[in-house]
Amino acid sequence: MAFAHKTLKTPHCTFLCFILFLISSSQMTYSVSDGDALIKFKNSLANSNALSNWDPNTMPCQARWNGIVCFDGIVTGIHLKSMGLSGNVDVGVLTSLPGLRTITLEDNKFTGTIPEFNRLGALKAIYLTNNEFSGQIAPDYFSKMGSLKKLWLSNNKFSGAIPPSLVHLRYLIELHLDNNQFSGLIPELKRPPLISLDLSNNQLTGEIPLSLSSFEASSFAGNPNLCGQIVGKNCDQITTTNKGQDSGSNDSNNEEPKKKGKSKGLSTGVIVAVVILLVVIILVVCVAKKRKDQEKDIPTAYTKTVKAPENAKLASKANKISDGVVEVVEVAPNLSRKGSSQSSKRSNSSRRGSTKGAGVGDLTIVNEDRGMFGLIDLMKASAEVLGNGGMGSAYKAVMANGLSVVVKRMRELNKMETDAFDEEMRKLASLRHKNILPPLAYHYRKEEKLVVYEHVAKGSLHFLLHGERGAAHAELNWPTRLKIIKGTVEGLSYLHAQLAPCDLPHGNLKSSNILINLQYEPVLSDYGFNTMTNPSVVSTALFAYKSPEFTEAQTVSPKSDIYCLGVVILEILTCKFPSQYLNTTKGGTDVVQWVASAIAEGRESELLDSEIVSKSTSCKDNMVELLHVGAACTVPKPENRSSLKEVMERVNKVYAKDVGVQDERTIQVMPSLRDGVL
Repeated sequence: MAFAHKTLKTPHCTFLCFILFLISSSQMTYSVSDGDALIKFKNSLANSNALSNWDPNTMPCQARWNGIVCFDGIVTGIHLKSMGLSGNVDVGVLTSLPGLRTITLEDNKFTGTIPEFNRLGALKAIYLTNNEFSGQIAPDYFSKMGSLKKLWLSNNKFSGAIPPSLVHLRYLIELHLDNNQFSGLIPELKRPPLISLDLSNNQLTGEIPLSLSSFEASSFAGNPNLCGQIVGKNCDQITTTNKGQDSGSNDSNNEEPKKKGKSKGLSTGVIVAVVILLVVIILVVCVAKKRKDQEKDIPTAYTKTVKAPENAKLASKANKISDGVVEVVEVAPNLSRKGSSQSSKRSNSSRRGSTKGAGVGDLTIVNEDRGMFGLIDLMKASAEVLGNGGMGSAYKAVMANGLSVVVKRMRELNKMETDAFDEEMRKLASLRHKNILPPLAYHYRKEEKLVVYEHVAKGSLHFLLHGERGAAHAELNWPTRLKIIKGTVEGLSYLHAQLAPCDLPHGNLKSSNILINLQYEPVLSDYGFNTMTNPSVVSTALFAYKSPEFTEAQTVSPKSDIYCLGVVILEILTCKFPSQYLNTTKGGTDVVQWVASAIAEGRESELLDSEIVSKSTSCKDNMVELLHVGAACTVPKPENRSSLKEVMERVNKVYAKDVGVQDERTIQVMPSLRDGVL
């Protein structure tokens, strides 16, 4: 974990250091203490069969323990959804996980009062939906959880007042307390970041605070004693008894707690003022150092500054671990004249595309659609770590001209020498289709490669389906999902036509490699790496090697891509996380077998995503039709699978029936990624 610790502790670490580290560092080390803590945590749970690969003789991040999210060897998330777990959650052992930021225990069988997650003050998100937690939550429960952004307690049996300490969570953006037994008044949640709220189906009383007037009435439905303009009920008609009781319960009819609260608030204000003063002093020192270096005409004199969050006046840290993902923000100032000249020479050298004798400073442009840039442009950009995948790590960089790119650190593309690798990359970069994302540039080293892509606005389909339940997830309605399926099939068909000689034209098609742009068009990425990937790891790095033909006969073919396509279609229709994506047999849902069994028993409609069907039952027949398409793509024997032509015909038939010819024409002329929309 050398990288994260250096980034957090080195006051003048530049983005140049950041890039050099990406290129030259070796495999990260892993923390044994994290594994010890997780094993103790597992032992506190009952029915933990789903955690069978939590082996104390292995390391959680290296062995990819079920439900564990990591960044460079640090455990950042515990996501144990739908695993049938119960027992007492031992929060105490989790205090030794300094990087832990998210906890998900949704859809399990936990009972009792809310666990002591307030002991983990750095948590960003807590998801406890669909359990049987009960009892009251202490009024000050959240007072030491200032980093909390997302709280989901839906569908439990919590009672009593909504904890007033929620009012002080300045970064809270999602609060879902629906379908519980909360009573009393709604606290005055004044913080502007709150964007998602659901307090429906409780026993809340009194007037809805004016600060929540931007939310719809559905956020408060099922609380008959609530009043206010939002729910269309005059508060004069509601008895004030509950209001008095709630006020009494919160304040205990005692002025002393108020005084303590004011005193505490005053102390906090003093502390914040001192911190702000220290940060200002540091910034002044940094600016002075920068000017001094520039006067000496040192071209490499970079100074780190801090990019403040939109909803905060001052960022006390430049590095944040948010929702299981580390974000690293660094900005380099303009170079001096001499430095600019040298930078221009280095950039021009990299732009010529030569890979002969490539060194640390070389970046080979293979696609000029988004303009010319060099490694120095990346050095001067702000950087954000997106996460890890089967092929390596991904980093987002926003350059001075506004272009956002993703730099992928590929550790396993070691099969080819320099010239052969350059030829393959240029072939992939030459492809043009609205549903294909070609690479822009690369950096070659024997040990690993950097591959640069254009950043796609809404992120991966995987994240939209299974990640945050924000506005982006809500927009995944049936027309949008159908559009994504259609675009994915079209993109894969194009790849199979252009890369016909390849055994695996794509090779790694899965929801995390399907990116979604502003128009909700899917864009396929990470294709064509089969011929470049180290043979010793290709079977674990590329998803096509999870197909039945490789498991049984150690062979792959273009039909393996069709198997991957089928898994994606089933994932979109059911919104279930496919167990096929995991390296073990534990966790997720075997969507292939699940759907095949349902079709055989004639109960396909039971598998469809309830969020979609509940909003529009008219789409059910078309969803069932596409469920059959996905099943036809995932039959065990590749020779019995549908061809891409057959899949395209069936999808287009559903699309024309569901959307209509006029809508289809409209979509066809919508600007694509290559038109410069992003």
